[in-house]
Amino acid sequence: MKIGAIVIGRNEGQRLIRCLQSLVDTNSIVYVDSGSTDSSVNSAKALGIEVVELDTTIPFTAARARNTGVYYLLQKYPDIEFIQFVDGDCEIADGWIEISSQFLRENPDYAVVCGRRRERFPQASIYNQLCDIEWDTPIGDTLACGGDALIRVSAFMHVNGYRDSMIAGEEPEMCYRLRGAGWKISRIDTEMTKHDAEMTRISQWWKRSKRAGHAYAESLYIHHSDVEKFRKRELVSILLWGLMLPVFILVLSISLSGYWLIFSVVYPLQVLRLYLAYRDGLSDKNALLYACSNVLGKFAQLAGVISFVLKKVFGKDSVLIEYK
Repeated sequence: MKIGAIVIGRNEGQRLIRCLQSLVDTNSIVYVDSGSTDSSVNSAKALGIEVVELDTTIPFTAARARNTGVYYLLQKYPDIEFIQFVDGDCEIADGWIEISSQFLRENPDYAVVCGRRRERFPQASIYNQLCDIEWDTPIGDTLACGGDALIRVSAFMHVNGYRDSMIAGEEPEMCYRLRGAGWKISRIDTEMTKHDAEMTRISQWWKRSKRAGHAYAESLYIHHSDVEKFRKRELVSILLWGLMLPVFILVLSISLSGYWLIFSVVYPLQVLRLYLAYRDGLSDKNALLYACSNVLGKFAQLAGVISFVLKKVFGKDSVLIEYK
């Protein structure tokens, strides 16, 4: 079975070179560039990689880049059966392509298989560490994959790929449609990729969390009439912790002097609750870090929700929320 690879990126520099060099186990590689101003395009061409440069007059999205890469790849190599998607700031682990493709060959009802994505430098900052924790997802059947995954071409085409317009959350949204069409997704216990988040500032963490909120809001907007109401739970949580409780506490502080302090402890209590839950699989330090991030992140996610709503109200297109 032939395996192709789609790499997407913009201004990834040396990270892109490492990524492309890690894909030696694939038959064909296409790099889709989203308006790089560095040497990314030339570096890819120097390695003998086929390059597709997106039209810069159309808003960039990862979804659009991946879809463009797929259609280019299949036009030239129509016998490709599996496609490895990978972001240009990642590199594929040794043996991943062989193990993951074997899984899809042996399990024809699965559309997507993903493995363990790790942060290359988790100790470089607390924000990198948070990424590494976030990506350590449970083994077995799952609801969605991330940007790095091996996907069956027939399944991808069955649901018409990613939704071009989504600026974030396009992978879970496509997986939602795949599951609705009867396909399965699996996370196997195998090293898949190393990622270089390069997050060193709180502003980057904020933007990344804001992007997640935007994705939740857009996903529910698209699928609000479905029975499952995709992402409703996440959106309700954001509105509760990021908006409703703060407003409630503020009103109490104005009308009932002193009593608002009783309700303001819900945030430390929520951190404590999550900390105790996360200790089962994390060190005390990382459990506390992840708990704090999840609680404080609701405010950044709320900013993303508001951004999406305002864009819809005023009829404007969403633009990428980049943290690098």
